[in-house]
Amino acid sequence: MRIAINTRFAWYGYEEGYGRFTRGLCSRLPTACPADEFLFLDDRRPAGLLSGAPHVRQRVVGLPARHPLLWKLWYDWSLPMVFRGEQPDVFFSPDGMCSLRTSVPQVVAIHDLSFLQDDRFMPWSHRQYHKTYTPLFVQQAQRVVTVSTFSQEDIHRRYPFSKGKVDVVYNAADPSFQPMSWDARAAFREAFTNGQEYFLYVGSVHPRKNLIGLLRAFSIFKKRQQSNMLLLLAGRMAWKNQAFEQALSNFRYRHDVRVLGYVPNEQMPALVGSAYALVYPSLWEGFGIPVLEAMQAGVPVLCSDNSSLPEVAGEAGLYFDPMIPEEMGDRLLRIYRDEGLRTKMVRQGLERARQFSWESSVRRLREVLAAAAGQAVIP
Repeated sequence: MRIAINTRFAWYGYEEGYGRFTRGLCSRLPTACPADEFLFLDDRRPAGLLSGAPHVRQRVVGLPARHPLLWKLWYDWSLPMVFRGEQPDVFFSPDGMCSLRTSVPQVVAIHDLSFLQDDRFMPWSHRQYHKTYTPLFVQQAQRVVTVSTFSQEDIHRRYPFSKGKVDVVYNAADPSFQPMSWDARAAFREAFTNGQEYFLYVGSVHPRKNLIGLLRAFSIFKKRQQSNMLLLLAGRMAWKNQAFEQALSNFRYRHDVRVLGYVPNEQMPALVGSAYALVYPSLWEGFGIPVLEAMQAGVPVLCSDNSSLPEVAGEAGLYFDPMIPEEMGDRLLRIYRDEGLRTKMVRQGLERARQFSWESSVRRLREVLAAAAGQAVIP
């Protein structure tokens, strides 16, 4: 089978949910499927994925698609021209968009429908584009994949015509996230935080992530507990950050909060693995990869009780209502004061993380691609 894949998010300057999903699958698909041919398509530079493999080719397709108008041109004009020459059996697009002007069978990954939930969750132009075109993409694609049963059901509810064509292909954590020894954690904290323990948030900074609520919860923790615990926020500044920046500048415990910005992939396993706990207060998630990474690294997870997060963390998570800072603050206090609970959560998290793997996700995606190309039936 000749498989064309949109790898735009495999190199994007920073790697978040779409990028990790793209790289996690595309770096493994060719190895798992040596009889297939792969064509990786990027809009700026080759993705660098298995570039030496004989059955993998990489091609840059202009224009750089970094704005809704350019998305439209790239998917509906640039890609069809490439397809006419390359003749792929199927095209996989992991970023929620596909071409409306090609007869090549397509599989589109729609991670979530957060753009329908709250106007703050996405820049206006992006939100309008997705509201307009996502139902058309769902209709156009032979198959749709998403990253959780929660998102699958949400797609079915919002677009009833999608029933029967949406498959779940889970995310997974990179194998580099592993439990660290006590000495290794202590050495990292000594170098990074002058030896202080820290709660950690990982993800971009914008309203959907609810970081103002996290600041309020951390304030409750600090007022009720004598501790030199820090709060570290690891992620790029995305959009609509003014309210968060104002809240942080006036925050009573500002000296105990460190905004790290985007942290490169190679530094993340040690940063996560050395944390006292991961705190994930998001208002809406299609999956929530940092939750899985923390569990795999042997770090307790405190997270919102909404959307897909209970599906990912299962019984290993300590949950709170993200709209109630007092409840979130209570969970911070519980995990700090109850070492038995923390030990139990570490064990449960490791067990839960083993239920997700890129290998099983690759197998499932290959089945979906074959079904879209008319070469197999979804089991």
